[in-house]
Amino acid sequence: MTLHVKKGADWNSVYASARSIAPEAFDADRIKNLVMGDWLSVGTPSDHVNPVDQMPIQGPPKVDHQTAVDAVASAAKQHKAWGLVSLDERKAKVSAALDGLREARDTIALLLAWEIGKPWKLACADVDRCIDGVEWYLTQIDRQMVGRSQLSGPISNIASWNYPLSVLVHAELVQALAGNAVIAKTPSQGGFHSLTLAHAIMAKAGLPVTLLSGVGAELSDALVSSPELGAFAFVGGRSNGRATLERLANFDKRHILEQEGLNAWGVWDFSDWDNLAPHLRKGFEYAKQRCTAYPRYVVQRRLLPDFLEMYMPILNGLRFGHPLAVENDEDELPDLEFGPVIHKTKADELRAQFNEAINTGGIPLYDGDLSRGRFLPGQDTSAYVAPATVLEPPRAWSLHHSEPFGPIDSIVLVDTEAEFLAAMNVSNGNLVSSVATDDMDFAKRVREEISAFKFGINKPRSRGDREEVFGGLGASWRGAFVGGDLLVDAVTEGERPIYGNFKGGSRYPEGLDL
Repeated sequence: MTLHVKKGADWNSVYASARSIAPEAFDADRIKNLVMGDWLSVGTPSDHVNPVDQMPIQGPPKVDHQTAVDAVASAAKQHKAWGLVSLDERKAKVSAALDGLREARDTIALLLAWEIGKPWKLACADVDRCIDGVEWYLTQIDRQMVGRSQLSGPISNIASWNYPLSVLVHAELVQALAGNAVIAKTPSQGGFHSLTLAHAIMAKAGLPVTLLSGVGAELSDALVSSPELGAFAFVGGRSNGRATLERLANFDKRHILEQEGLNAWGVWDFSDWDNLAPHLRKGFEYAKQRCTAYPRYVVQRRLLPDFLEMYMPILNGLRFGHPLAVENDEDELPDLEFGPVIHKTKADELRAQFNEAINTGGIPLYDGDLSRGRFLPGQDTSAYVAPATVLEPPRAWSLHHSEPFGPIDSIVLVDTEAEFLAAMNVSNGNLVSSVATDDMDFAKRVREEISAFKFGINKPRSRGDREEVFGGLGASWRGAFVGGDLLVDAVTEGERPIYGNFKGGSRYPEGLDL
């Protein structure tokens, strides 16, 4: 079987499609920044190596600090003007933006496949979840805005590269619907093409949006600590989140910082393996490059043989490779669990971390081979990582207390409930954790001791949206909780209390479903 990139899905065709939809935002050789209401050729153009085949594509044009300062000042003016727009008109403009995203959905999904390596179905789902989620807020916003008003200034958003639409654009659209101007910085690792196209559609619909590219350290004074900002939202790793939090000039300013934790599946007194297997297989989607992935399994020692009988076939059956490769142009794009990781450097790091675990005493339970993947003849596969699993990882391992953000699993064996809880809590707070157990009393008991914001019993938990609240415990989250009514509350002013993980303590609404 000889594979090739499906006709019309090659990079040049996809970029040309983006230009045809938003010529104001894309030049032949560079993308632009949305500054002060206009798409401008500001910033230093750069090349970017795409993770799929290591070929260069147009990179983010990096603006300087003064441009970011001017952009925030302009966004503050947009914010005041947007505050005079009625809720009905805001709803109409957001609805128009959704129509535009819907029409451009396939082009955005193909951009995501090339620039961050998402398989086709997952890329489409990223766009669809954004649209579906915001549509729900359009049906609820009249109720949610009773007694609420816009913040004192625009909202600045800095997000990771892995979910540009369903996390970042979704949040911006809800923020704008609630009456705020919004600013976003593109991630340096990827996602800037899809975000540029999405923001061009949002701007055409009349929404007050700003989109900048640049080096975080150079722009942070403007995009994090500017007194003109009404709120700041961050999605990313703990080290960057910690540094960002330190830059907040005023901790009273509304902030939302989502950071990773080592989410874990715990297995204790369990027998329903057939129902657990599909959850674990689905968990490998996008190479576990998401904040709610489960890379750690804490398994009762006596259940290890049964666990492996279920788990090993999952590893052997995973489908990975070039996300746009087909045998015939009439074929549908492949249904893969994952493509490349975000870049070659990350792939090298993951392979080195797996070897580190083995060299310091971990057991190489599974060491996958790239030859099992779907690739083009002669394709550069340096950004791809085959699945791998470490049994009994050493405590000194660099990933023992932190997530790999890649397809490397680890299994810790325990004999007592105390060991189980300690192993589930190694990262000082998780976004999600789950237990697989037949004993509901055990599940209820350990739930009180596991440091995860969301807790699943015999099923995984996700980031959530709409009615479902999302947040974190310990170092996995700082600031206001989001999701449903709490997301609108987090980006507006009013008499209701703002719930979240704040400096100095946490507060939770009654009846909160974690």
